[in-house]
Amino acid sequence: MTTSPAPKRVKTSPPLIGTHNGHFHADEALAIYLLRLLPSYNPSTLLRTRDPSLLANCHTVVDVGGEYDAAQHRYDHHQRTFDTTFPNKSTKLSSAGLVYLHFGKAIITQRTGLHPESEDVEILWRKLYNEFIEAIDANDNGISVYPPSETANLSKRFNDSGITLSSLVGDLNNDFSISATPESTDHETTDTSSASNPDPQAAEDTRFLAASNLMGTSFLRKLNGYHTSWLPARSTVLAAYEKRHENDPKGRILLFREPTPWKDHLYTFESSSSPSTSKVLYVLYPESGTPGAKWRIQAVPVSKDSFESRKPLPEAWRGLRDEELSAKSGVDGCVFVHASGFIGGNGSQEGAREMARKAVEM
Repeated sequence: MTTSPAPKRVKTSPPLIGTHNGHFHADEALAIYLLRLLPSYNPSTLLRTRDPSLLANCHTVVDVGGEYDAAQHRYDHHQRTFDTTFPNKSTKLSSAGLVYLHFGKAIITQRTGLHPESEDVEILWRKLYNEFIEAIDANDNGISVYPPSETANLSKRFNDSGITLSSLVGDLNNDFSISATPESTDHETTDTSSASNPDPQAAEDTRFLAASNLMGTSFLRKLNGYHTSWLPARSTVLAAYEKRHENDPKGRILLFREPTPWKDHLYTFESSSSPSTSKVLYVLYPESGTPGAKWRIQAVPVSKDSFESRKPLPEAWRGLRDEELSAKSGVDGCVFVHASGFIGGNGSQEGAREMARKAVEM
């Protein structure tokens, strides 16, 4: 009996990714990192050039070439006719946004282990765009956070532009590196200019890869945080939101059995509720997960990033503590109320709930 020889595996070359050389930015640095997270691009080879004949031989081209055609793996956004945006967004995409638009869900699925059709993948995909990718798109396309007409008479108290990721990537374009060794603890500057480096392009490519790693690891930290902390909190907040009428007939008090990142999710659930639905005014939660922990009552801000509360705790309680506060409020076990009224404390869950029930009616 004869057996046929096993078919030989056809060896395929790693895909060649092309992007431009010269000055690099945060968007293509992130785009390259995102591609290389995918099994189909791991491993892959990177070519940084503006030579059209060399780019034509690349499997995938990012941020150069004047062409956007996902079917041909071309992801540039510099052409005058380009106007692609993320779903339900108005910010024009950069190369980072383009790659994320097409591959973001696959990356999320791979890194989290979630099912590709899971609603959670869609939620994380949109969350990461809103909180991370969109700002990179806007920065690369010269789009201001605020309309210029609204900031014409504003001036910054201090300069914060040097601490953004885009700025840190920009710093890596400089043709030098900083090293600190036991023999050189004063952060000696090591020259990597063309005078000391026989291959300036190789040195530039090395700095680009450092920028790509900076952007990519920042993205992965965001993804990990949203997946392991923010997303699980969503179901916790939803459960509490659906039970809010147990604490107040109008649903103005939200209670958590453990400390929970609630703000972002609360505003989302409220925005999808009927306009006639009462807004949550106070959130109750224990200070920690340990048994016997004291409880907090926090006034809900008018918006996620606002310092203004929808309904601060009663003015008559503000700045008081312990017995004096309990006497004034008529609630046993009071610990404090902040002078601005945005937060207070009580020794028990029931005490914090009673404070909230009195406060909503005052």
